[in-house]
Amino acid sequence: MGNPKGFIEIERKLGGYRPISERICDYGEVEQTLNENDRKDQASRCMDCGIPFCHSSCPVESNIPEWQDAVYRGKWGEAYDLLSATNSFPEFTGRICPAPCEKSCVLAIHDEAVTIRENECSIVEKAFDMGHVVEQIPTKRTGKKIAVIGSGPAGLSAADLLNQAGHSVTVFEQDDKVGGLLRYGIPDFKLNKTVIDRRINLFVKEGITFMVNTKVGVDLPADKLLKDFDAVCLACGAMDPRDLPAEGRELKGIYFAMDFLRQQNKVISGQNVDETIRVSAKDLKVLVIGGGDTGSDCVGTSIRQKAAFVTQIEILPKPSKKRGEDNPWPYWPNTLRTSSSHLEGCERRWSLVTKRFIGENGHLKGVEVAQVEWVRDNGRMIMKEIPGTEEIIEADLVLLSMGFLSPVHAGLLDSLGVEYDPRGNVKSLDNSTNLDKIFVAGDVTRGASLVVWAIRSGRDAAKRIHKYVMG
Repeated sequence: MGNPKGFIEIERKLGGYRPISERICDYGEVEQTLNENDRKDQASRCMDCGIPFCHSSCPVESNIPEWQDAVYRGKWGEAYDLLSATNSFPEFTGRICPAPCEKSCVLAIHDEAVTIRENECSIVEKAFDMGHVVEQIPTKRTGKKIAVIGSGPAGLSAADLLNQAGHSVTVFEQDDKVGGLLRYGIPDFKLNKTVIDRRINLFVKEGITFMVNTKVGVDLPADKLLKDFDAVCLACGAMDPRDLPAEGRELKGIYFAMDFLRQQNKVISGQNVDETIRVSAKDLKVLVIGGGDTGSDCVGTSIRQKAAFVTQIEILPKPSKKRGEDNPWPYWPNTLRTSSSHLEGCERRWSLVTKRFIGENGHLKGVEVAQVEWVRDNGRMIMKEIPGTEEIIEADLVLLSMGFLSPVHAGLLDSLGVEYDPRGNVKSLDNSTNLDKIFVAGDVTRGASLVVWAIRSGRDAAKRIHKYVMG
């Protein structure tokens, strides 16, 4: 611990966001950065606790106190080496991770946690600027061939470790570019896609092969996949969205959130989107159903498309701003989260259930909702609709953002014959499946989760596959 009084003498300081009037006119990243001296000061606030709760709460088990101290001492290269030892993509998590590490920081007891996530992002960018991040080409190859299906964070992290172990790795991606949901699910104002390209270029130099526009199970039959490779890692995500089968669901103007976000990301990348299928919020009254991060991304995207008005509703009750007695530190705080998109102009409402969609001449015009209350029944919370609270929210565009059910079964997974768990995810034990040579990583087995958990799962799968192919 370089400055034993840092946490006493220095207050928590964030980089903050670009001005709202500026950022809603473009898709550039909204977060700003602190200067180098401020960043060192923030790193000095780390207490180097006897029990580093931040480390234990981080899915990739980042060595946080160690690299914080390196930042404080100005040892940016050392900080990057410590950071990348457990995380293949700190430039991703440094931008989009909800930072469970900060929630469990001892200073979070007084709402003054160390700025771990921002420090992490600064380390990566400083390391790239210094030229410290260079390709690490394996000096020896094992002769083993591994196929990774899916190029999201789980697939990429598995590919990275397997390649560094000396195996020949081919990553298959059904889309036209590598990145999975990092590429087409997360808006550019949270994660600029040049950040992905920068890392992929390193991977290519290190020897990883990427096959885009390849749908395994269709373009590449499953039997040929198993014949050509010594092991296969399924990292194709959980992309079956939860629908809302209410009256009027067939009306024009109702879309899944991910379809909406994906299309906008393609437009930003310069791709042509057929105007007959283009979904735009311009001058429309937008209703986002679902209160999670994806819903927040829909809010920010709609605002940038110049929507007339944006409302976001959630079926659960409004969280409190402070921890409850049943939600103590260092557990994840079930508190109200307000994103940069919410700050840009959005009405948020809670405890509302969608009853039906209302249309005119086949087009959406409104949504009937009703208030609900959540009561405890035999130890579990159940929802009860409150009679007489029905109302209609005017809406020309509805974006369904209620999470995902499971990976898509039809096609590759069914043709392989993998087993599913009760939730519909691929059943696994230590990243292994019921089939020889077939392994899993990320949301395809865990269910829809955080990017940082996908990275951890990919690394775990890579270690399991390495042991398998090496006997």
